[in-house]
Amino acid sequence: MFGRNKTLNEQQAETVATAPREGAKNRPTPKRKDQEAANRRPLVVTDRKAARGVDRDKRREAQLKQRAAMVTGDDAHLPARDKGPVRRYIRDYVDARWNLGEFMLPVMIVVLALSFIRVPAVFAAVSIGVYGLLLAAAVDGFLMWRRLKAKLVAKFGEDKVGRGLAMYAAMRGFQLRRSRMPRPLVKRGDFPS
Repeated sequence: MFGRNKTLNEQQAETVATAPREGAKNRPTPKRKDQEAANRRPLVVTDRKAARGVDRDKRREAQLKQRAAMVTGDDAHLPARDKGPVRRYIRDYVDARWNLGEFMLPVMIVVLALSFIRVPAVFAAVSIGVYGLLLAAAVDGFLMWRRLKAKLVAKFGEDKVGRGLAMYAAMRGFQLRRSRMPRPLVKRGDFPS
């Protein structure tokens, strides 16, 4: 009331005197009542139809990001079962090698076609062949996991190699390469270091 107004030079001098500092917030602290008013929302929305539409749009956007991440391998939007450097290493290792389990589905389709032939010798040979391939694929998966586990322990440490990783690697090894999700990002023979 009785003080004089600051001149333009004095106002500019104040702004120069408080130059923005790195790491500081560089703004005044908001009043508590203003902050509480900004955070105040109704517990139950009044327009449920609009809220449902907004929720559906958010879900759709999240699904599109996740689908794109499954193709590109973007770790930020992958589902929880595929996130992390350990699982990325497992995927790259499995995708870099030839797995016997990959051939199970095509062989089973051939076996299904051959099962319509009613010759006992053909049926016996096909059955023995299928069981032999199944046993060989299981042994291949077991040996793959042993080698992979040793590499994981050497790279990430014993505490990062937890439960479920063996099944994750085996299931990926039994899928056809073209149908694996997230998509393979390495070529065959390009093993991760």
